[in-house]
Amino acid sequence: MPAHVGPPTPRRMLLTRKSLHSYHLGMKTTVSEKGQITIPKRLRDRLGLRAGTVLDFEESEGRLVARKLVRADHLDDLVGILEIPGGVDGYLDEARGPGPAER
Repeated sequence: MPAHVGPPTPRRMLLTRKSLHSYHLGMKTTVSEKGQITIPKRLRDRLGLRAGTVLDFEESEGRLVARKLVRADHLDDLVGILEIPGGVDGYLDEARGPGPAER
């Protein structure tokens, strides 16, 4: 393999079957015609990326940066959606009915 001086350019870049799957130099992937990429398994495992994980992408200084979004507990979405006249205590008193001392 010839040695090149300076940064690789598309003309100088020599890709072999071995270098396409070589992770010791960095982890590489190719963008598909649909704009999709495959995140290498070692990275998925290390970062805990599973099917359904949501990633947030941004561009920063010419780099593509992805961040894993950690969703809050699904029950957090329900907090405060009900308006209860008299508050929760009033609702519970009404739902339970009169206690033994009130009968």
